[in-house]
Amino acid sequence: MAPARKNSKELKSYRETNEMKLSIGETLAKFLGARSVRALALGLAATVAATTLPAATPASAHGERSQQAFLRMRTLNWYDVKWSKTEVNINEDMEITGKVHVFSGWPQAVAKPEQAFLNVGEPGPVLVRKASYVSGIPTPRTFSLEIGQDYEYKIVLRARRQGRYHVHVQINVKDGGPIVGPGQWINIKGDMANFTNPVTLLDGSTVDLETLGIKWTMTYHFLWMAAAAFWVIYWFMQKGIIARGWQVAAGKGKEIITPADKRFGGLWLAGSMLALLIFYAQANAEFPRTLPMQAGLLTGIDPMHEGPVTVISNYGGGSYKVPGRELTIKLKITNNGTEALKIGEFTTAGLRFLNPDVFTTRPEFPDYLLADRGLSVNDPTPIAPGETRDVVVTVQDARFDIERLSDLAYDTDSQFGGLLFLFSPTGKRVKLEIGGPVIPRFQAGASL
Repeated sequence: MAPARKNSKELKSYRETNEMKLSIGETLAKFLGARSVRALALGLAATVAATTLPAATPASAHGERSQQAFLRMRTLNWYDVKWSKTEVNINEDMEITGKVHVFSGWPQAVAKPEQAFLNVGEPGPVLVRKASYVSGIPTPRTFSLEIGQDYEYKIVLRARRQGRYHVHVQINVKDGGPIVGPGQWINIKGDMANFTNPVTLLDGSTVDLETLGIKWTMTYHFLWMAAAAFWVIYWFMQKGIIARGWQVAAGKGKEIITPADKRFGGLWLAGSMLALLIFYAQANAEFPRTLPMQAGLLTGIDPMHEGPVTVISNYGGGSYKVPGRELTIKLKITNNGTEALKIGEFTTAGLRFLNPDVFTTRPEFPDYLLADRGLSVNDPTPIAPGETRDVVVTVQDARFDIERLSDLAYDTDSQFGGLLFLFSPTGKRVKLEIGGPVIPRFQAGASL
């Protein structure tokens, strides 16, 4: 009997405790009220957003590594890329120049560059693009590229924000995304507050694009953001968005909209349309002469003319040794020119692999993309005029793996692509497009 009385007392105590908790909860709910609870929830959400959003930090450099190996190797082959300056002051101009080869074996999974745009990859508007040219033609908008052709480009930039930034050349392809080229660190000195971007208009007047209309733009956005916030808060404070969702799910959607809500919605719509018309009329009166945004497609841009083909190559297979980060390429090269040629460089995805027998001095290029001893040939002697030779080119360097080009071993078709450069004693350079399937080797002792 004693255990039974003890259990009865514990059960009674438990019930009294629960009743006390319920009483406290009911009192608290009555004190706060439904509207106060919603306001508290809205304030808590705003506090969380205000404390978490400023904590976001900008991404670091070398974002091109996130792109697949086949995309970087078999779409656009960048070469002769140069940055006119690596250190500039605010309001000082610099140029990015170079050439790009549109690979003949363009991947089937990537949209062809029938609509492309020459761009710059940078962490925000740290440099302002003043002009861009493809084959000497101004290209402020989309243009077309032909498969298998080469194009020369130039981008003029003006320093805007102080700091150290990684700046890339890139081409955006419609439905194919951005294809990022080589990047270089640029040091910008000065104070952003001194930056100006003057432009002369058709009527001869000069305006600063950095500050033109900025106050009105901020005011315009703030007014509409405030209106949107008031609209959301109004419906949130009525019955709550979640509670209304439950009623709609229960088939009571028509009951939650009262005649007062309909009047409020109608007046809000009318006021929004009236404000839009007033703002439009004001802008049209202040700027009566305007030009539409230039969104046409530039066609007929001529590629580079490189003269007759004097060297022919045939791909004979290749392999990639994953443990050794070594790409082996078998080629049959025929020299139909008048000078002997030596294989000196292989470039792909912006990386340059050099033959030290040809490049006796290190060229000026970003270190993370330059393997100055990354290329070797089984027969280092020059290929004489009229000679056909079977050669084995070996590309080996840690950068191949660091830049994640070794992922080609895991592609569905395991193909590589790039440009092979041959040099004559007089300094003449011959370019060959090479590429094809490779067999991945996962053992250090595996051979071609």
